[in-house]
Amino acid sequence: MFNFKDKVVIVTGARTGIGLSVATLFAEAGAHVVLAGHHEPDAEAKKLTKQGYSAISFQCDVSQPKDVHDMVNFTINQFGHLDYAYNNAGIQSPVTDTADLSIEEYDNIMDTNLKGTFLCMKYELDQMRTQNKPAAIVNCSSMGGLVGIANRAAYHASKHGVLGLTKSSALEYANRNVRINAVCPGVIDTPMVERMDSSEKEEMSDLIKEIPMGRLAQPEEVAKVVLFLCSDASSYMIGQAISVDGGYTVH
Repeated sequence: MFNFKDKVVIVTGARTGIGLSVATLFAEAGAHVVLAGHHEPDAEAKKLTKQGYSAISFQCDVSQPKDVHDMVNFTINQFGHLDYAYNNAGIQSPVTDTADLSIEEYDNIMDTNLKGTFLCMKYELDQMRTQNKPAAIVNCSSMGGLVGIANRAAYHASKHGVLGLTKSSALEYANRNVRINAVCPGVIDTPMVERMDSSEKEEMSDLIKEIPMGRLAQPEEVAKVVLFLCSDASSYMIGQAISVDGGYTVH
């Protein structure tokens, strides 16, 4: 479907779910892939290399500037340049009334989801702007970046913030050979959603009932959109928030 032969891509949150699917599709399309994660996705990278693909892993806490800086430097030292990045790393917030949300939990969500995306963009863009060649970044927001859902204020605030970063930065780099967009997944069949389903069965059941397509998405359905946003097929798109949510945000 796509040809990314000899392109270099960083994927954060690459150990499971959408991140792993994106890394896998990029590798299958010929790219050199750096799989990054808070828990190093070493086994996942080795599985790809055993299949004949180019993949290496890196342990990175995206909330820590040094980790992110080192991740980008590691990529450049390995491959010499950076063509694409999918900033996927994120965590969910507990279901709670805003007044009962702890300051520590709020900070934790923001540090990973929003600050983490900012740090990734900061160091990725610092490299990309020196290369004088086309590049692209895709940030992972959420349908929660487009709408509100009660009792998830911190998560939705963080994902709205990701869209603000995406749109503003996209304008900065519109004429500098770097395209920046975001994908907004809905309810996806990932380990994060499995954990939510086991601890919040009633809330998850109600949420799925509101999806017009009547089902969860598979990670690959989001991953294909990410690759599209990095490909030449989206060469005239910047600052967009592409929903992959089965129609949830349509109504």
